[in-house]
Amino acid sequence: MKIQKKTIRFLAMSTYGAFLLASFLLGFSPGKQIGYNFFSFSIEMLKILPCAFILIGLFEVWVKKEKVEKHLGPESGFVGYVWVILLAGTTVGGLYVAFPVAYSLYNKGAKLSVIFTYIGAAGICRIPMTIFEASFMGLRFSFIRLMVSIPLVLVSSIWLGNYLEKRNYKIMAGK
Repeated sequence: MKIQKKTIRFLAMSTYGAFLLASFLLGFSPGKQIGYNFFSFSIEMLKILPCAFILIGLFEVWVKKEKVEKHLGPESGFVGYVWVILLAGTTVGGLYVAFPVAYSLYNKGAKLSVIFTYIGAAGICRIPMTIFEASFMGLRFSFIRLMVSIPLVLVSSIWLGNYLEKRNYKIMAGK
């Protein structure tokens, strides 16, 4: 008998909710901590995501496909990678925001290797994160980390992008 996805999701969410409720009622500390973490994470996401999605929507409307293709498309060359690293440095909200932006860039004609570079760079070289890191770990540490990480992201992104483009890979819209 085939169980539908909705039924599985409902059972998983119900089990999670029952676990959290039981943890709070029975005083199970790890379960209570999971509940606190879940709710604090949810509040943080509710603060960031609405503004981010509004900005992504404005990007979809205001930025022409030709502009993205020119600067980040197949003919952009190395400058496309520079542009996308600079864009990733200003991304607020981490990868929660970076993935929808990457999808939008893909729909507007950016090549796969540039998109992979954007996602990697959004994870490692956001300006607020780097400043915070430098204040605790030191400027030298942050500089060395960036000088090692950025070339690795570039090389792996170019390799993966070329590999997938040779196989005519297309990103599909989620359901």
